[in-house]
Amino acid sequence: MVDNRKPVPMQPEPFGADAARPGQMHFDLPMGKDVHSIRRRIEVMEQVLERSFVIPGLNRPVGLDSIIGLVPVVGDIIAMGMGAYIVWEARNLNLPKWKLARMAANVGFDSLVGAVPVVGDVFDFLFRSNTRNLRIVKKHLDKHHPESKVIEQ
Repeated sequence: MVDNRKPVPMQPEPFGADAARPGQMHFDLPMGKDVHSIRRRIEVMEQVLERSFVIPGLNRPVGLDSIIGLVPVVGDIIAMGMGAYIVWEARNLNLPKWKLARMAANVGFDSLVGAVPVVGDVFDFLFRSNTRNLRIVKKHLDKHHPESKVIEQ
């Protein structure tokens, strides 16, 4: 017997303000190779790594970098790889080599000190290499690609 019914397409969940639910983050990630898309991906990765949620009582934002850094060795390697992704995306923006080296040094220093037990976990909580790298990228883009500048609210 042949089934002649057509499949009913599933309706995607709404994006933007309509999709906001408590405790759920939604990131609209553009996948293009243009300056705007790369800038947005770097901003989102920095937010995930450094400012995903706020610790109650301390009112200090933390992210995956601090959390997965608690797992010895493997967590630090994963955090370093995610930080290196920001440097790789900055390379796609044709940042000068000295800025890329500075960004890589931030990630390397964070990973090196973060690998020390206990002291490194506190360091990961305080030193935000990905935020520093985002600042380097934004400063470069604001100067060389002012059309990509986003007004912060």
